[in-house]
Amino acid sequence: MIDLNTATAEELDAVPALKGHGPEIVRYREERGRFTDLRQLDEVPGLSGKTDGVAESVRVASD
Repeated sequence: MIDLNTATAEELDAVPALKGHGPEIVRYREERGRFTDLRQLDEVPGLSGKTDGVAESVRVASD
């Protein structure tokens, strides 16, 4: 299980539902701040509606 707020682009690309989108996810996080919910992945360019099953591999840690 990887944390959406600390994972590298390479770690995110290793998740099948996110493959190829790691750099966009990291860029989104850097520009807009930490993710607070997995549903925010739909706001990342190119990921809207493509994140089914991502909760099995990715989480949003609360600090």
